[in-house]
Amino acid sequence: MQTKRSRALALAIAAALGTSVLLGGCSDAPSTNATTNTATNSTSSADTTTGAANAAATESERLAAFFQQSFDEDVANSPIWQSYLGIKDDYDKWDDMSDASTQIEIDTITARLAQAKLFDTTQLSSQEQLSLEIFQQDIERQLANDTFRHHTYVMHQFRAAHTFVPSFLINIHRISELSDADAYIQRLHGVQSMFDQVIQQLRIREKLGVYPPKWAYDQMIQASNNVISGTPFTESATDSTIYADFVQKITALELTEAETASYLSKLNTALIQSVQPAYKKLIAELMKQRLLSPEGDGVWRLPQGDEWYQNRLEWFTTTTLNAEEVHQIGVENVDRIHAAMRAIMQQVSFTGTLPEFFKFMRTDPQFYYPDTDQGRLDYMADATAYIDKMEAAIPEYFGLTPEARMVVKRVEAFREKSAGKAFYQSPAIDGSRPGIYYANLYDMSAMPTYQMEALAYHEGIPGHHMQRAITQELKGIPDFQKYASFTAYTEGWGLYTEELGKDMGFYQDPYSDFGRLAMELWRACRLVVDTGLHAKRWSREEAIEYLVENTPNARYDAVKAIERYIAMPGQATAYMIGKLKIMELRDKSRAALGDKFDIRGFHDEVLKDGPVPLSLLENKIDAWIAQQQ
Repeated sequence: MQTKRSRALALAIAAALGTSVLLGGCSDAPSTNATTNTATNSTSSADTTTGAANAAATESERLAAFFQQSFDEDVANSPIWQSYLGIKDDYDKWDDMSDASTQIEIDTITARLAQAKLFDTTQLSSQEQLSLEIFQQDIERQLANDTFRHHTYVMHQFRAAHTFVPSFLINIHRISELSDADAYIQRLHGVQSMFDQVIQQLRIREKLGVYPPKWAYDQMIQASNNVISGTPFTESATDSTIYADFVQKITALELTEAETASYLSKLNTALIQSVQPAYKKLIAELMKQRLLSPEGDGVWRLPQGDEWYQNRLEWFTTTTLNAEEVHQIGVENVDRIHAAMRAIMQQVSFTGTLPEFFKFMRTDPQFYYPDTDQGRLDYMADATAYIDKMEAAIPEYFGLTPEARMVVKRVEAFREKSAGKAFYQSPAIDGSRPGIYYANLYDMSAMPTYQMEALAYHEGIPGHHMQRAITQELKGIPDFQKYASFTAYTEGWGLYTEELGKDMGFYQDPYSDFGRLAMELWRACRLVVDTGLHAKRWSREEAIEYLVENTPNARYDAVKAIERYIAMPGQATAYMIGKLKIMELRDKSRAALGDKFDIRGFHDEVLKDGPVPLSLLENKIDAWIAQQQ
């Protein structure tokens, strides 16, 4: 299951390694008495002697204090979350991943839900009522997940503690003074206890019969060994990933020679005495569990697998759609997009079948950068140029725009083999770190030029950077609301913006427009293969072949994608389900308002309250339509 604090770790890993989520927080929690008083006194506001207006204001103030209290407590309990925000109160610690900690969180959010229901909504503004509804639905979703507390794979090849540690230290743990370096060293020593908790969670799942597939263990073991390769772990001309990161950061402080030598000695001690034994112990556990994992790939092979998969679909899509309904939506949209692709074939005068066109797009050298350092530099430069051009057109389509900067960065070598094709990391709320669009350039044949434009819009502007940076910068909504996680909303927005680029006059090259369709097709196929794997008992190989036959993507692309869908059941369905809902609401708004329809107003309404479940998004747009009328 995912409680606030355990979800902070899960979301932090996602932000670092390849899914689109949002993280944030605030300062240490105030006294817990404030929360108790909020719940106890919230029903008495109507009795205040200062009149209805003051009573409403008091209820609003109590609600705001309750939200802030809850949020501050969550952040105070998560050193990882704090670091993402630039808070250094627990800069030398990791999160607690124990079952005891999880149960405390469950008890806490259960009490919060009861308190939330005591507020008198008649005395709250529509904005406050929306915030309260988001707060309650978020907790209800987390409590529903608790039924399957130990079903989620605590370790899988796509992302987990073994790659999270170096990724977090490299990308999030800044060293601007000596105390930061000390905290970095302490975090290295803390890897042992962190991994001990991970191993304990693995053993709990072992007793329940919950394992990722056998092939996933090979990748986890290899990635773990990669982290403890190079100086000082092995005799090598290459520094290990963590060693190189620390040396680079400590060098920037311009210390004396003696100070530098002292810190390098501390680094070596932490890596050899703490990090290396922790990884070796984890590797041994993975090797043992690999032999125990049952045959098959989908979650149908696990205890209560069907029930858990329905829970995953509901969590990620924020709907009640079942596996068969999701599968059929996928099949219908695959057919629709294939038809649009045949129109592109006619436009470029290609004679042949759609599968032959796919092969042409997959293999013709004109669509790929050289598999060289220069080719990778050119890719990043061109991706940046697409984003810059799009950014200039944004004011015509959006009123809300972010202040935070965004950069394009290559996925680091230590994780590029297991990381996703592209992903986004939110900027630091204090402005110390820009938003980052990560491009995985490990295999240049998986990054064709014709998909570059749509990919840049999705991950950058007006996609994830616009949505997530704007959300962080919103005024007038509680902090928790800025960092809520509703995948269908966030990823639906990213996919929606790919098509929005077409509406804005981009994709002038028909091959680039084909790339847009290819990326949408990929998301439609996800509905088919995800449900195929986890509900219809497809094998990994069957799912891979479906993608190869029905999309222009490289086989390598298909293999990595299917392995991701197996590791994260249901997550891949959120993109197309979310996008279709946003398109539906835009069409509904345009039909209802006619000449009064304002695309800038529609986009601002979608973005102005942060992430929401799709049902609440529809309520918001209905209210906006009524207001415009």
